[in-house]
This record gives sequence, structure tokens and C-alpha cells, in this order.
Amino acid sequence: MSFFISEAMAAPEAAAAGPGGLASFLPLIILFAVFYFLLIRPQSKRAKEHKNMVASLAKGDEVVTNGGILGTITDIDENYVTLKIADNVDIKIQRPSVSALVPKGTIQSS
Repeated sequence: MSFFISEAMAAPEAAAAGPGGLASFLPLIILFAVFYFLLIRPQSKRAKEHKNMVASLAKGDEVVTNGGILGTITDIDENYVTLKIADNVDIKIQRPSVSALVPKGTIQSS
């Protein structure tokens, strides 16, 4: 009967399926460490620096907003900052929208 059909033989039993336990999670752990040191940690450091900068704003500081507007702080309260951007032109912005402090005298040299 087996003239046209060859008989199937079972494969020998395989040894262990591979390394188990911690060795199987090692690539995942390495990937998480790379993401932490290259993405998460620097971003949280920048956020902390920005929060400290916004908290330390004072009247007379020269700043740049997220929109690129350069101005001098004329009034400051808990949530808002008033910037003088030109003669007789003041704008009111939210404190977190200040992106950077610039050195004193930057506005006069522009």
C-alpha cells in the first residue's frame, strides 16, 4: 500500500525550547533602558528646567515666547505675564508660554 505514499516518521524529541526566565526578557529590558536614557530622562530634565525658569520670572526680565515674540516683563502675576514688545504695545500671555530668558540688553541690540 505504501508504494506511492512514503511513510511519515515522527521527528525526534527536541531538547529544551530555549533559554527561559530572565534570558528571554533581556532584550526587552535593554530596549527599555535605551528608551529611558535617550528619550524619557532628557525630556523630564528639560521639563523640570522650564518649570523652574517660569517660576523664577521677575519684572524687568527679557524673554522670548513660544511664538517667537521678544519682550520685557512689565507685570507678572500667578498665571499671566505682561510683556512690553514695543512703545505703547503690551501683550498679556500665560506664564508657561515663555520659552526662554534672554540676556539683558538683547532687545536694544535687535
